[in-house]
Amino acid sequence: MLTIDGIPLHPLLVHAVVVLLPLAALSSVAIALVPSWRRKYAWPVLGVTLAGVAAVPVAKQAGEDLMATLESRVGPNPAIQTHADLGTTLLPIALGFGVAVIALLVAGRLADRERGAEAPTTKTWRVISVVVSVLVVLLAIGTVYQTVRAGHSGSEAVWSGIGS
Repeated sequence: MLTIDGIPLHPLLVHAVVVLLPLAALSSVAIALVPSWRRKYAWPVLGVTLAGVAAVPVAKQAGEDLMATLESRVGPNPAIQTHADLGTTLLPIALGFGVAVIALLVAGRLADRERGAEAPTTKTWRVISVVVSVLVVLLAIGTVYQTVRAGHSGSEAVWSGIGS
């Protein structure tokens, strides 16, 4: 089990997940709903989103290492297993969210070009950007919901004395 100054790496990494994913969700919803903000804040939103999504598998791996260490010391525990299961479920949701944000930025950029054409012949990218915006909002909600569920179950396990 990896530690930093005696503290297991998992609880430190989890803070990146529980801060960055909700921040990415909130900011991606903002740029999905306000296209002019998308043009201005696309890069920071993409950076926060990628950092948050990347933190999930790293925290998950550190959690598996911590769980193996705890199980060897105190045996299996249902609260820790519930937390691990919720964390495992977060990974595909966060990945889907990250892909949707990237798709929004690409579709939004192409929609902006389509809007700026002298004689626009189609509205294809504008329609696609609206559809992707709805998808981003839904996945942002799902990401925050699952992040809260996983984080809450982990904090319950620790504060009830299981992680001591």
